Amino acid sequence: MLYGQSSGPVPPVDLGILAAKGSLYVTRPTLGHHVATREELLARAGEVLGWVRSGELRLRIEHTFPLERAAEAHRTLEGRQTTGKVLLLP
Repeated sequence: MLYGQSSGPVPPVDLGILAAKGSLYVTRPTLGHHVATREELLARAGEVLGWVRSGELRLRIEHTFPLERAAEAHRTLEGRQTTGKVLLLP
């Protein structure tokens, strides 16, 4: 499974293997495939942010960096030293 693209391009897939394992398929949806209008985007974002606000959904903030240490924050991300969110603070 691929989440994001931080690992680079996805290697080729043998589609015959997918068929042999039960009619599996490959898809690469983007946000545009799930949200048709700006109004829908705002409604969905509002719902998710409401979950964050209420505590129903908790974000894991692993690192915070002052803006002047942005280069260090990038090195941390590039070095795969993170699993949670990384925030730059003004």
